[in-house]
Amino acid sequence: MSIEHHDLVHEFPELRERIHEKKMTDAHFARLFNEYHDLTKDVERMETEIEPVTTQTEEEYKLKRVNLKDKLYRMLMN
Repeated sequence: MSIEHHDLVHEFPELRERIHEKKMTDAHFARLFNEYHDLTKDVERMETEIEPVTTQTEEEYKLKRVNLKDKLYRMLMN
């Protein structure tokens, strides 16, 4: 099974420089970025069944991740 990567740079390659800039200058963004990165790693482990969980748990993590991604995107656009 091929795992799709959802790290922020893969999600928004056109914003690579802006992501780096925000991580270096905005502590709140950096904290949320790290939280997003950790959630993505957790979901990838669940998808590959390295860390087996219920479907409901996996879906909850994915929902948290998408909500966090939306928040980070809004921050990048401001």
